[in-house]
Amino acid sequence: MSQQQLGRGPLRTPGTPGAPGPVPPGGSPQGRIVGWLGRFGCVAAGYAVFQFLFEVLPDSVDGAAAKYLIAGLSGLGTAGITWLAAALLRARTTGPAPLPAPAPPAPAVPGPLPQVFGSAYDTLVAQVAVVDDPVRGRLIGWPHSLQELDGPARPTSLATAYGLHIVLDLGVPDGRLHTGDLIDTLWRLRLQGGGWSARSQGAVARPEVTAMVLGALARAGASRERLADEVARCEAGFTPELDSAGRALTHVVTTVMRGLLRAAPDAPTLPALREALVDGALSDPLRQHRRCWSHRLSALPWAGHPARQPAQPSAAHTAQAVVALDRAARVLGEGPVERAAREDGVRWLLACPATAHDACADLANLREEVRRRHPDDSSHHEVLNVRHFTASWILRALLTPGALEIARQDGLEEAWQERLNGAAGAVWAAQSDGIWSWSRDGSTFTTTEELRQPIWMTYQGLSALRAHAVWMYQPDTRTRPVRGLVGE
Repeated sequence: MSQQQLGRGPLRTPGTPGAPGPVPPGGSPQGRIVGWLGRFGCVAAGYAVFQFLFEVLPDSVDGAAAKYLIAGLSGLGTAGITWLAAALLRARTTGPAPLPAPAPPAPAVPGPLPQVFGSAYDTLVAQVAVVDDPVRGRLIGWPHSLQELDGPARPTSLATAYGLHIVLDLGVPDGRLHTGDLIDTLWRLRLQGGGWSARSQGAVARPEVTAMVLGALARAGASRERLADEVARCEAGFTPELDSAGRALTHVVTTVMRGLLRAAPDAPTLPALREALVDGALSDPLRQHRRCWSHRLSALPWAGHPARQPAQPSAAHTAQAVVALDRAARVLGEGPVERAAREDGVRWLLACPATAHDACADLANLREEVRRRHPDDSSHHEVLNVRHFTASWILRALLTPGALEIARQDGLEEAWQERLNGAAGAVWAAQSDGIWSWSRDGSTFTTTEELRQPIWMTYQGLSALRAHAVWMYQPDTRTRPVRGLVGE
């Protein structure tokens, strides 16, 4: 069916090829006759026909009554036909009444998310640190916090890796931040023996930081050959014998898994790490004995030790495990054991007993310490303080492809939507102008000296909201052409 038949094409105007030309003033001969009859009026035309027939009918017609009947019916018919012809002529001359133009669609009002992304990018541009290091060369990146108040700002490897992730998520709208500069900085910040570490970890490479940096470099397009050497060093150092503390922590194992799945999806250590993650789950009797995760993977063997407390289920660590297992399933595939553990983690998150899911206990932010023996002095420990933005992890876990499928299988779509909306609302509430702030012990800061804006938190907030927006996007079908009509 043509666009004109659908009422969407433009009306043809005189002069357009194929369009009817203007009607001449005199009209056609038929039009002149009808017009002449119309000027007499329908009754006059009918009477003229009646009179004419009555006079010309032969006398052979049976009686005067028959002649009156024939002439009268002919006159009435002529009057009716004349009226219809005149009406048709008037309709053709004046043309059809123009169809009312459809009301223009309401102008699209952008949501607040583009403004948040724009504000975040402007803040990154304003807070980027440029340092000319006499040994490493020019460093361009970010410190741990976007509001660094402890001396001059100096890029760190972990913060710059998170900043690179943000720039990639935002799509680099202009040239004020160049991904090549950030990539070069990360390679220059590599430790002398290879690998990367956090600012508080000293000069010894740590697997979780190394995997995080490698994942950012791989996403930005670093060469596989250069990444392969660092991946091999990361794998070699992340063994139960060399890093028993890290291999026992859910956060460390899942961070290494996510980084290596990006940088080296065929790394031999990935299946072993996934197996350790699955084996480290625990059963929660308060939620139908669903499997979940604590901050430690090796919690059950020493649950009864007098110096230890029983492992407690953690929503943040369960969400981290679900995200890592989901990504591993897409890259490596999964068997029934791995699938069951991942699905149990999703079901545990959906079993939150709270009613208000934008402020429930599952969304509470957590603190964690990663303690390792100091490499130079075994009597001391190296301590890395880790904070978990729980709402962003739950949002990302519920947005994994398998989470909605599980909710549909169990008839929990409404619960899934409620918890998803609650987590999204909590993530949104923690930001201001596209920057996320960490509240110490949940308190509200009143002075800028107390406020901390870790760049990792802004990355997690932005990436979670972006994933949520993409997942929930639905095109406006009112502006789409009609399908299934004849001729299409």
